[in-house]
This record gives sequence, structure tokens and C-alpha cells, in this order.
Amino acid sequence: MAIDTAAARAATERICHYFEHLSPASLGEIDRLYTPLARFKDPFNEVHGTAAIRGIFEHMYASLHEPRFVVTQRIVDGAQVFLAWEFHFRFQRFDPQQPRVIRGGSHLQLDDDGRIADHRDYWDAAEELYEKLPLVGGLMRWLKKKAGQ
Repeated sequence: MAIDTAAARAATERICHYFEHLSPASLGEIDRLYTPLARFKDPFNEVHGTAAIRGIFEHMYASLHEPRFVVTQRIVDGAQVFLAWEFHFRFQRFDPQQPRVIRGGSHLQLDDDGRIADHRDYWDAAEELYEKLPLVGGLMRWLKKKAGQ
């Protein structure tokens, strides 16, 4: 039986609340959000299972200052969910006083019980991340400029 629209909307609300209030302490609850064999993919990672997904977020907290998500839009169509979001953070090593924002989206496939079975993040790593790093950023901007000529 497929998840109905009302249940999918309730699940999406729960998912958005979880990510907007994510903290190192709440990572232990990730099993309630994802199915045991869930897949997560973003520009840097592709993992399966809640332990591996939790590991990605643990690494995020170990690598960045004050990371947080703000969901700006959501679309629910049956078991398919699309979330537009902003990811706010500061680098620990590169200009740690400078706040950063990455804008992206997540396509989620919900299971019948409203948990995430498949999570795919879309964002431009080159534009949003690499161009802001010292040395690499200058090279990326130069390459982009040359490619546009």
C-alpha cells in the first residue's frame, strides 16, 4: 500500500522539523527518519543504511561551525517529496568568521510508513563551495571565466 497524501504531508512536516532542528544530540533519532536500507546521495557521498547516513552528518558537525538547514519550499506528490533549502555554516579552517550559505534541493522518496527510503541532494559544489575556498576558488573562477569566452 502506498502512502496517502495526508500521511506524506505529515511525514514531510516531521522531516522538515527534524532537519531544521538538527543537532549532534538528535543524530541518534535518524533511524526514525530513514528506513534501515535507505540510500543517501549528494555531490560528495553515496551511502546506504542509517549508520552511514548518520556518519555523514557526524562528519558535518566535526568539520563545520554552526551548520543548520532552513527549508524554504516543499512539494509533496504522493511518496515523492522535493525540498528547497539553504544550508548555513562557517568553515573551521578557511575564514571561520565568514558565514556561508549553500542553496540546494532534496528529492526524497518516502516508504509506506513515511520514512525516507531514498534521499538525493542537488546543489552546485563548484559554485557554492569550491569558488569560496582560497587558491581553489581563484582557479575555479578563472576556469569559469575562460569557459565563458
